[in-house]
Amino acid sequence: MTRTKKFICLAVVALVISTINVQAGDPFRKLGRGVVNVVFGVFEIPIKIYDVNKEDGGLAAVSYGSLKGIGYFVAREVVGVIEVATFPIPMPGATDTPNESGWGYGPWMRPEFVVGPDHDIYNIVYQDLPID
Repeated sequence: MTRTKKFICLAVVALVISTINVQAGDPFRKLGRGVVNVVFGVFEIPIKIYDVNKEDGGLAAVSYGSLKGIGYFVAREVVGVIEVATFPIPMPGATDTPNESGWGYGPWMRPEFVVGPDHDIYNIVYQDLPID
């Protein structure tokens, strides 16, 4: 690689780092959330099956819950890839609170992560919560 190409690469990296506005939010949380969503997004399928089974029963869980899980899985994967690719840039409609408008580093999907406290059945991720 020539010196010119190295300089251009270094300038691009410096430009990306300079766009990070820590006052507006946390881009590294956005990066971590995107990686988690890409890696663990497949857990949306059993989580949605479990949710539908609790609400509507087993037959609905097998049919509707499976399709709902696959849809959420695809959506979470796409959003995760977008968050990883754009982590240093605040995005429109991504504020930290769901009722605000504007630009930010907040999540595009709620809940923010695949496994939330309400789906951590055996306290594997959230160990301080009591088991129901």
